[in-house]
Amino acid sequence: MKMIILAAGQGTRLRPLTDKKPKCMVEYNNKAIIDYILDTAKQCNIKDIAIVNGYKKDILQNHLKNEQIKYFTNTDYESTNMLYSLFCAKEYMNDDIIISYSDIIYKKDVLQKLINSKEDFSVIIDKKWKELWLQRMENPLEDAETLKIKNGIITEIGKKPLLYDEIQGQYIGLFKISKEKIKEIINFYEFLDKQSVYDGKDFYNMYITSFIQLIIDKSLKVKPIYINGGWLEIDCIKDLNTKII
Repeated sequence: MKMIILAAGQGTRLRPLTDKKPKCMVEYNNKAIIDYILDTAKQCNIKDIAIVNGYKKDILQNHLKNEQIKYFTNTDYESTNMLYSLFCAKEYMNDDIIISYSDIIYKKDVLQKLINSKEDFSVIIDKKWKELWLQRMENPLEDAETLKIKNGIITEIGKKPLLYDEIQGQYIGLFKISKEKIKEIINFYEFLDKQSVYDGKDFYNMYITSFIQLIIDKSLKVKPIYINGGWLEIDCIKDLNTKII
C-alpha cells in the first residue's frame, strides 16, 4: 500500500497565508494540514508515502525533513492542475495507491475505510456533506458537485447540480486505485486526446473528477466508500473556522 499526496498548487484562495509557504502548510488549530494527513497515515500504518510538490517545494521539504517521504515535482504547477500533478508520480505507481488532496483533514476511520476496500477504484463519499458545507457557505448547492450512484456504482461525478437530488454524497478528494488496475489507468490517461477540452478545461488543467468521469464512461466500475462526516476541507480562510462533523 502506497500513498500519494498532491501538494503542488499555490493555494491562491488562502492568501496571504500562502504567500510564503505552500497551501498544505497552512495551520488549522495550530497544526499544519500536511501534518494531520501524515499523522493519520501513520495511525493506519501507511509508511510508503510520496508527495508531489511544486510551489514553495523547498519550504515544504524542510518542514518534513525528519519524515521518510519520496518527492516528485510538478515544475509546471503554475499552469497545470492536480491531475497533471498526480501523473508526475507515475513511476511510483506499482502497488495499491491511495491518492489524497493536501488541503483536507480526515480522521483515521475515514482513511481506514478506504484501505479496507477491495475494489479496483474506490472513492470516499461523504453522505453528511451538507452539514459541513453549511458551516462554510449560505447556499451549498452553489458550490457542491453532482454525485449519482446506481446499483452501488458511481455513474456521475463532478458536474454542476441544479437540485439537491443530484447530490447523493460528496467527493472529498480521497480515493484508491488497485495495483491490478493502476497500469491501465496510467495508460488511459497518457492516451487521452491532449487537444480536447474536458469540462471546460484543457488536458493539462483537467479536474480529477473529470478524469474519474472518463473512467466511468469507459465502463470501469468506480465504487463509493461511504462516510458520515469525519473530515474537512481548507480551501479559503473562512474554512479555518469550520469544525469536523
